[in-house]
Amino acid sequence: MNQLSDRLNSLSPSATLAMSQKSSELKAQGVDVINLSVGEPDFDTPDHIKEAAKKAIDENYSRYSPVAGYPALRNAIVEKLKKENGLEYTAAQISCANGAKQSVCNTILALVNKGDEVIVPAPYWVSYPEMVKLAEGTPVIVRAGIEQDFKITPEQLEAAITPKTRVLILCSPSNPTGSVYSQEELAGLAAVLAKHERVIVVADEIYEHINYIGKHQSIAQFAEIKDRVVIVNGVSKAYAMTGWRIGFIAGPEWIVKGVNKLQGQYTSGPCSVSQKAAEAAYTGTQAPVEEMRKAFERRRDLIVKLAKEIPGFEVNHPQGAFYLFPKCDSFFGKKDGDRVINNADDLAMYLLEVGHVACVGGTSFGAPECIRMSYATSDENIVEAMKRIKETLARLK
Repeated sequence: MNQLSDRLNSLSPSATLAMSQKSSELKAQGVDVINLSVGEPDFDTPDHIKEAAKKAIDENYSRYSPVAGYPALRNAIVEKLKKENGLEYTAAQISCANGAKQSVCNTILALVNKGDEVIVPAPYWVSYPEMVKLAEGTPVIVRAGIEQDFKITPEQLEAAITPKTRVLILCSPSNPTGSVYSQEELAGLAAVLAKHERVIVVADEIYEHINYIGKHQSIAQFAEIKDRVVIVNGVSKAYAMTGWRIGFIAGPEWIVKGVNKLQGQYTSGPCSVSQKAAEAAYTGTQAPVEEMRKAFERRRDLIVKLAKEIPGFEVNHPQGAFYLFPKCDSFFGKKDGDRVINNADDLAMYLLEVGHVACVGGTSFGAPECIRMSYATSDENIVEAMKRIKETLARLK
């Protein structure tokens, strides 16, 4: 009788949210846990954005917005794409949603039929394969290990494309690895995609402004494939607005129309007040974005230095986002008393329960040999967390 749909039963729960929940439970019991599991800036939303939201409330922005978002917000996004990315779009090519997460899912549901293949480079954000399953598509996982800085090559992409391939999901800067595709690397992928006209690229660029190598590069810059690229972005990470829930897509009008049709049936337009806040984020001063980026860069340097001092960790040098994704399989098979570490998920649970530091095992990111640590926390927390991790791992024999 109590039977959920097959669609729901095919999905895995979010590992990042599960780890965050477990960490909160331990904290509630009085355990001093340092949480490196959650992908959320620890800064407050900048004041001018909050003021815009208060003004919107006073001006009674309390009614339904157009499904795709207010024209003023979509025009602000058009200007942002032109000014920051050198990309030409119209407001009709923009659709706003309840966070970039919904924007990705909307696009996949609008494009993927049962049996269609979606190429997902691994390591990947936990929700990508699950969204593909929701659309009854088939995730095709293409692995890129730490030895290639977690980035797929044009040769790997070419080998993965079949007549059934419908979508490639590309995330740069990457969650969970912090890797960033250079213009040259994206040009290589674009050259492959140019030969396969059925394949649409979903380019998740939510971490665009948290990069440590200068200008962000979008795969939409290549004219030969621009009409098959859907950019996904939003205000969550750059402006510390995770709870405001505003994301968007920019892409071909036929896809945007499809997404609007879908969204019109199941959520309608996103929160009206949040849209006015997001408009202020895009049109106002960008100084807080750079301040936060600098803080993340300092923390990146700190956590990389400390992680390299932990015997058994193999560490890359992330160029964006706020994650470190160390390879930790040297600990597999080791023990602390009766406790055996069989995989990265075991290791993450061991670090939480014994070291009181919350990380996320790499299995649900498609990299079972790694763990993900978010350094979107204070320098003091990073220093203490890495000290605890080093001491806890030293107990494994």
